[in-house]
Parts: sequence; C-alpha cells; structure tokens
Amino acid sequence: MAGWWPALAWAAVIFIFSTAFFKDDRTSTVILPMLHWLFPKASDQTLLSMHHYVRKGAHFVEYFVFSLLILQAIRAGRRTTRFTWALAAVAIVAGYAAIDEFHQSLVPGRVPLVTDVLLDTIGGIAAQIVAAFVLARGHLRRQGSG
Repeated sequence: MAGWWPALAWAAVIFIFSTAFFKDDRTSTVILPMLHWLFPKASDQTLLSMHHYVRKGAHFVEYFVFSLLILQAIRAGRRTTRFTWALAAVAIVAGYAAIDEFHQSLVPGRVPLVTDVLLDTIGGIAAQIVAAFVLARGHLRRQGSG
C-alpha cells in the first residue's frame, strides 16, 4: 500500500485544482499577466484563448502524471510490466476524471465537462504509451548489455 501514496497525494492535488480557488476567473489573475508579459503585442482575445489552452493543457498534464504514478504503484517496483496494468491505470484515470468532474458540478462557479474527462483520459493514455516506450527501451538495453 505504501507505493500508492504518491498517486493518492496527486489525486488530492487534482481535487484541490477542482475547487473554486482554481476557477477560470481566479487563474486568469495569474496566468493572463504572465501571458501578457510573454506576448506583449497579443490582443486581449488572443490572451484569453491562450489562457483557455493553458488550462486545458493543465488537465492533460495533471492526468498524465497521475497515470504514471498509478502505473508505478501497480508495478510495485517490479521491472516487468503488463498491458493489463496500463489498462488498469487508464481505467482508474478515467474513473477519477469522471468523479472529479462530478465534484466540479457541486462547486459554485465550476462547470463539469465531458470533454474534460476525455482530455484527462487522453493524458492518461499518452502517459501509458510513453511508459511503454521507456520500459521497452530499458528492457532492450538490459538485454544488449547482458
């Protein structure tokens, strides 16, 4: 069970990101000034669009990381991996993403979106693909040096 603490801690971080503190209008007070500093000639509409994509990118990244932490917990230090473990990680990611969006439906000012569940799940799938390549590469290196 100890190997699950990083994934559980990250799930708590995701939960916090779903609170009213991280609503669109709140994150815009931090992200928009940074975007304006990076792109001083961008129009207000362009900056608002960029803010939207930063927020959607955050969905992808937070569930990418979550998926890797879940896989790490499932593997429990074993060098081997199984396709079913990756499927289990993606299923957990998708389930948690759905629960997270339900949570957002209960938070004033937050809106649950099925597209966010899909984006979160895609982040989880991408993480499993990257992990498969990294693990396969490591396996091939170990075979070549042995």
